[in-house]
Amino acid sequence: MEVRFSSMSERVVSIAAHQPRRGEYCVLTAHLPGRRREAIGIVLLDPQEDALYVQLRRDWGSIANQDDLEVLEELESDLESKARELGGEALLAHLESEASWTVQLSERRSLSVTDFERTLRRLYREHVPATVQPFRTHLPLYPLEIAAGPFRSNAADISAGEWLETPPGLEIDENMFIATIRGRSMEPKIPDGSLCVFRRNVIGSRNNRLVLVRNAELADENRFTVKRYHSEKAASDDSFLHTRIWLESLNPEFPSWDLDPDEEKYQIIAEFVQVIE
Repeated sequence: MEVRFSSMSERVVSIAAHQPRRGEYCVLTAHLPGRRREAIGIVLLDPQEDALYVQLRRDWGSIANQDDLEVLEELESDLESKARELGGEALLAHLESEASWTVQLSERRSLSVTDFERTLRRLYREHVPATVQPFRTHLPLYPLEIAAGPFRSNAADISAGEWLETPPGLEIDENMFIATIRGRSMEPKIPDGSLCVFRRNVIGSRNNRLVLVRNAELADENRFTVKRYHSEKAASDDSFLHTRIWLESLNPEFPSWDLDPDEEKYQIIAEFVQVIE
């Protein structure tokens, strides 16, 4: 990732923060009554910081009986609390030695990590087959690639292809969806290749928001970009008219551009919410 810095010291700090380092992860499995053994979550250790990252299933009601439900629903927060108290390595070693027949850990597997939270979510998606709960825990992934830069052609249909689980704590609704960002113009906030959550029906002022824009004039309607939206207005009788609209790239290596306020070919499709992977 290439970003302009105001000083050499800032550049050194930023590069160090994004240097890959070793991580270790285990898949948690459980053998619940009436079910075969299955994956229930991921624990990811950062040995350098002695930190343990945890993500467990949230669909306990669909796989556990009422007697186990309360314990399982508190398991993730309990593990996180113990990791802060004991340290990540000590807790992981304890789990490995004291695991019960019901809940067990796989062998540790090493990998290179630059962002532990994003890696945790990726590992969870790869290893844990959670029950899809539309617009409760999961959002539709649209099979189109959104260019965070110049508009790109994409022939994919805009219907949902699959459902992805969102991070715990993110409040979701039926106006939200997930799509992939390609391009570096919105780095570092939106890395190239990110899976991102967007919300349709942008309400209120769009000024300074990150928005998904479509160039409706192009032959292929699936031409999108993500930019920071800016506008200036002037009073006109009983209303305000746009005097300038421009789309800003966050990465200074990439250009921003002005839109003609009278043109209708640019449509604001959705608002960026957050990167999830």
